[in-house]
Amino acid sequence: MNSPAPHIQPGPTRPVIRQLDESAANRIAAGEVVERPASAVKELVENALDAGARRIEVTIARGGKGLIRVSDDGCGMAPDDLPLALARHATSKIDGSDLLNIRSFGFRGEALPSLGAVGRLTVTTRAEGEAGATITTEGGLTGPVRPAAANRGTVVDLRDLFFATPARLKFLRTDRAETQAIAEVIRRLAMSRPDIAITLQGDDGQMLFRADAEDLAARLSRVLGSDFIDSALPVEAERDGVALTGWAALPTYSRGAAVAQHLFVNGRPVRDKLLTGALRAGYWDVMSAGRHPAAALYLSCPPQMVDVNVHPAKTEVRFREPDAVRGLMVSTLRRMLGGTGQRRNSAPLAAATLAAFRPEPEMARAPLKATAPLAPGFAEAQARIEPQADAPLADQPLGAARAQLHGNWIIAQTAEGMVIVDQHAAHERLVYERLKAEAEGAAGVPRQGLLIPQIVELPTDSCAALLAEAESLAELGLVIEAFGQGAVAIREVPAAIPRLDGAALLRDLADDLTDGSGAARITARREAVLSSMACHGSVRAGRRLSGDEMNALLREMERTPRAGQCNHGRPTFVTLKLADIERLFGR
Repeated sequence: MNSPAPHIQPGPTRPVIRQLDESAANRIAAGEVVERPASAVKELVENALDAGARRIEVTIARGGKGLIRVSDDGCGMAPDDLPLALARHATSKIDGSDLLNIRSFGFRGEALPSLGAVGRLTVTTRAEGEAGATITTEGGLTGPVRPAAANRGTVVDLRDLFFATPARLKFLRTDRAETQAIAEVIRRLAMSRPDIAITLQGDDGQMLFRADAEDLAARLSRVLGSDFIDSALPVEAERDGVALTGWAALPTYSRGAAVAQHLFVNGRPVRDKLLTGALRAGYWDVMSAGRHPAAALYLSCPPQMVDVNVHPAKTEVRFREPDAVRGLMVSTLRRMLGGTGQRRNSAPLAAATLAAFRPEPEMARAPLKATAPLAPGFAEAQARIEPQADAPLADQPLGAARAQLHGNWIIAQTAEGMVIVDQHAAHERLVYERLKAEAEGAAGVPRQGLLIPQIVELPTDSCAALLAEAESLAELGLVIEAFGQGAVAIREVPAAIPRLDGAALLRDLADDLTDGSGAARITARREAVLSSMACHGSVRAGRRLSGDEMNALLREMERTPRAGQCNHGRPTFVTLKLADIERLFGR
C-alpha cells in the first residue's frame, strides 16, 4: 500500500522591495523631526536664528495645532530658492563635506519638507535686492512660486498640523499643555541667544513671552526669575579649548526636580546625560537627597570636538573627549561652591526665615498695653552683659557670637544684621573638609589611638564586610580589628574627631557595604565615608559652647570651602539684614 505523499507547506511570500514616494518619505521623516507642535516651533525658530535674525515673532493658535507663525528679519531667500527649501536634504548651512564642522542650529534639511508633509505650510520671504515670493505645500503637495509683498526676512505659516496624519493628533495633549511646551522651547532658545529679541503670542492676543535684546544675566533673570540670579554665582573656566560659562545657583536654591537645569553646547540647547551627571557630581556633597541644583551653563568648544548629528531632534550630543568635558564641569562647580561667594545665603532662604518671624495677624491687631518703666540700673546691667572685647569681630563676614540658644543655635552680630548658625551642621562641614584635605595629602589622615578600644557588636555578615575593608578604612584614619564572634574593636580614630561615635559610624558603614554594592564601595566612595565620619564626630546639638568656642567656629567657617551647607546639603547658617529686621517691627 502506497503511503500518502507528505503535505508540503507553501513557503512565505517573498516581499517586494519598493521605493517609497517622496510624500511618504517626508511623513516618515516628520515622525522623527516633528513629535508635537513644540518641535515644529523649535525647528522654525532655529531656522530664523541661522538666517541671522535679530527679531523673531512667534504666534500660535490652539496650542500650535491650529496655527504656528514664525516671522523674522533675517537674510530671507530669493524666489528661486523656495522650491529647494521644501525639498528633503536641501540646505544652505553645510555642503556635506564635513559633518563634524557644524556651526549652525540646523543642517539636515528636513524641517520644512517634514512640516509640509503633515500640515499646510506657506513660506513668504524676501532677500535684500530680491523680489518677494511665496510658496505653499499641503500634505506634501507643493504648489508654484508666486510673487508676494514682503519685508526683508521670512514668514512661515504652518496651519492644521498633522491634518495629513490624523492618527498623530490623538497622541497630542490639551491645547494648554501644548502651549506650555511651546513656551518652554521659546524660553530655552531665548536663553541660548540673549542678543536676539523674541516674542510668543497666543491666538487671543495674549503675550506669553517677550524679551528684547539684552545681556545674559538680564535674560536669565527674565526667564528663570530674579531669585535665580540673586541666588546664583557666575561660572567661568577654560581648559584645552573647552570653555564653560554661565550661572549656577547656591545649594540653598535647590529644586524638587531637575526642571531648572539648562545646558547649552555651542549655543544649542541640549539634554545630555553626561552633562547632567557632571552637574549632579559638582553638587554632590552640598545638596540634600532628593533635591536638584539649578543652573544655566554654556559649554563652548571647536565643532570638531562634538557630534551633534546623533538624533534628528538635535538635542543629544557626543563629545570626542567626554572625560575632559566632565572633569572641567565638575571641578569648576566644586571650586565655585567652595569659593568666597559661598559665604552668602540665597535670597529665598533669607526671605523664608524672615517670613517665619512675622507675627500672627491676631497678634498684629492686638491693642498695645501700657508697659512698666525700666527697672533701675537696667542700662548698667546691659553694659555689663554686652561683650566689648569682640566688637571688631562684627566686621567679619559671620560676625561676633552673642549667644547660644537651645544648645544648638549660635546668634552672631554682623555689621549689616545678624547670623543664625546651626552649630552641628557647621562643625560637620568643617570636620569633613579637614578630613578630605588630610586624605589627599601624602601623609594621609592622622590617627589617634584610643586608651580603651571601643567594642561594637554587629551581625556576623556586617563584621565580615567591615573587616574586609579594614585596610581601606585605616587609610582614612579608622583602624578596626575583629573582637571575637560578632563584634569589631575600634583601635584608632582620625585625630580631627577624637570624640567619634564609632558605634553609629560602623553600623552605617556596614549597612552601606552589605546593600549589594560590594566591598569596593569604601574605595570608590571615599568622600562618602569621610562624610559619615564627620557626621558622627562633629559637635552634637545640646552641647554648650563658650564665647571663645563659638567665635572660633565662626572664624573657621569663614576659612572653609562650602561652609554654607552641611555634608547633606542643609544650610549651616542664615543671614538677616538689619533693615529687614527693622521692617518686621515697623521701624
